Amino acid sequence: MSRDALIKVAIENLSKLSDQKIKEVTDFAEFLLSKSEDSMLVEGIQKMASESKSFDFLNDEEDIYTIADLKEIYK
Repeated sequence: MSRDALIKVAIENLSKLSDQKIKEVTDFAEFLLSKSEDSMLVEGIQKMASESKSFDFLNDEEDIYTIADLKEIYK
């Protein structure tokens, strides 16, 4: 079924329900919307944190010295 057809069926079914049941359906729809919005916010925050340079100190640093730089090798 297409989105439009599903919406039409939902509206037809809602028109048959009592006011209390319509309130329950509305509350559930609002819950689904807030859940979707929350997940989008979390994804946005995760993306911002991963792209920021705040955690660059955790990356491995480039080696400054090599074994060739040693004057004396401890055995």
